[in-house]
Amino acid sequence: MKIVFFGTSPFAAQIFSFLLSQNIEILAVVTRPDRPRGRSQQLSSPPVKETLLQLRSDIPVHQPEKASSPEFAAILSAYGADLFVVVAYGEIIKQNILDIPELGCINIHASLLPKYRGAAPIQRSLFAGDPVTGITIIDMVLKMDAGDMLGTAQVAVSPSMTCGDLEEKLVAASCPLLLNILHDFEKGTVKRIPQDPEGVTFAQKITPEDEKIYWTEPASDLHNRIRALSPAPGAWCSVWVGDEEKRLKIKRSAAILTKNGAPGEVLVFDAKEGLQVACGQGALALLEVQLEGKKTMKIEDFIKGIRSSVSFN
Repeated sequence: MKIVFFGTSPFAAQIFSFLLSQNIEILAVVTRPDRPRGRSQQLSSPPVKETLLQLRSDIPVHQPEKASSPEFAAILSAYGADLFVVVAYGEIIKQNILDIPELGCINIHASLLPKYRGAAPIQRSLFAGDPVTGITIIDMVLKMDAGDMLGTAQVAVSPSMTCGDLEEKLVAASCPLLLNILHDFEKGTVKRIPQDPEGVTFAQKITPEDEKIYWTEPASDLHNRIRALSPAPGAWCSVWVGDEEKRLKIKRSAAILTKNGAPGEVLVFDAKEGLQVACGQGALALLEVQLEGKKTMKIEDFIKGIRSSVSFN
């Protein structure tokens, strides 16, 4: 089984690393171009490329601006791959690329399709407070995430689980499922199940507005927002530290439904008892935060480092 792997994100990098550990024959890797990052704007490689350079130096890596260009399609065709495996690549792959490999293209999608097609399935599932999500591996077609399902794996979601936590669980579920499906391709025993069009929902990409915390919202909704966006990009609010206004990202929290107050009111501010803020319904306990210009820290360390009162808008 000869494979070309498409992927960019940390999620994709972990799947790629697993395939290498299983001695799967990967002819080439396709990832997004290096981009300027951070304040320094230095060029930074995608996680998949970084993983490749750490683990293998003999596999070619391609970083086209447009993977579906005729010129790059010719490069891919020359590899003679049996299958393309696509994981969080970050670009819509057009029909001229889907038609290249003999066995087609497959995609690992981080939801139980047909629910949460689109760009941000993990985050949107957490926003909704879903108790269960999962992985679906599909045949790729031109319509977004609409191909036949080749296999699924469910993952339970605890109320405290962040996006980072859930991603680790989904990677763990993806690896054996993908390996089984690759073996099915080799044996010619792949089973395809069409998606139910009645169950389709979409996971829109995360916008800057999604990141803003409004204390008038219920505590349970704010808790889901925080964990959906943790560790990055992070849900944030404005906080007054003395007479200085700063941005505070909240990385972990807990909803307290038995306490109430005026939205944004500080109910508890104590190194032992923590920091609790009233919401539209209930209150939110802040467990892990990152003050503008600082590193992420546990709430007790944040409180100990503050030499004045805090208030929230």
